[in-house]
Amino acid sequence: MRARSRIFLQTGLAILVAGTATGNVFAEDATQAFESFPSIAGPRKMPKLTGFSPMTSDPLADGTLKDIKLEALLTEKGGPVEAGLTWRVFSPIPGSDGKLPLLATSEGGSTAFNLVPGEYFVNVSFGRASATRKVRVPEQGALDKQVLVLDAGGMKLNAVSGSDVRIPPAELSFDVYSADTKSDGERALIVEDVKPNTVVRLGAGTYHVTSSYGGTTNASTAADIQVEAGKLTEATMQHRAAKLTLKLVSEPGGEAIANTAWTILTSAGDTVSEANGAFPTQVLLEGSYSAVARYKDKIYERDFTVKAGVNMDVEVLLSSGGNNANTNASVVSEAQD
Repeated sequence: MRARSRIFLQTGLAILVAGTATGNVFAEDATQAFESFPSIAGPRKMPKLTGFSPMTSDPLADGTLKDIKLEALLTEKGGPVEAGLTWRVFSPIPGSDGKLPLLATSEGGSTAFNLVPGEYFVNVSFGRASATRKVRVPEQGALDKQVLVLDAGGMKLNAVSGSDVRIPPAELSFDVYSADTKSDGERALIVEDVKPNTVVRLGAGTYHVTSSYGGTTNASTAADIQVEAGKLTEATMQHRAAKLTLKLVSEPGGEAIANTAWTILTSAGDTVSEANGAFPTQVLLEGSYSAVARYKDKIYERDFTVKAGVNMDVEVLLSSGGNNANTNASVVSEAQD
């Protein structure tokens, strides 16, 4: 079961976009933000580069080396990106495997390559954003500096439970998908398992983001989030869920009994999760549930309600009754930091 996310527009828990707005600005220029926070900039799938007409001469032939200076901008009117770039230079002539040979690479900010006269494909990537240009290095004269526009921005994600209850970062993860659905109804996964407060570099556009709380049950939510070129978008998503700890006890507040098998059911009787142990922890979407405890071939069951942001202990009282014996129980609410 998945809930659509609410995105806060007050008290700083909002989609916050860097720009020229006055007042409480939480996101600075994107190039600065990308240097200030952890980022995802791992290997990415390269765009197809074989759609151009190949040159008739081999660019690796002997010749005088020429300097080619390269610079990348987040937006057409923005300043140069000084860190986090990966540059790649390809030959336009496919190799025996049908792929374009990679001739040179560079990482960092603006860069320069020494190349023999000829044609090349230059690609620059910035996280999941990239740009490609066909460049001709002349035999005579200098080549103007090549400036590639990435049309890129960034996204930084977090989430709360209920209206404003903090969720420990280790219990949160995000997946970023394309906003468009394919013919089979699925979306293309762009980056998965993003941790809170990580800056993800993306091309400008709208993305479908899912957030998982706890990771193993039904506590997930989703939202469509827009990334603008040259800006850092901060989004805090809202989970209508809470964390609970299950305990089979002989008396209210008593010690939890080990070797207990647990099943959580919805009000309709569908199984949500199963666990074993004295006090397993579950994260559940708000709603009505039943906790079923099995201990020494006896069944103990109770109903309880989950309220968003209200973490709790669900205590099931041990009974001397036979199998399938229903017992009274208590629910103890806890405050979360």
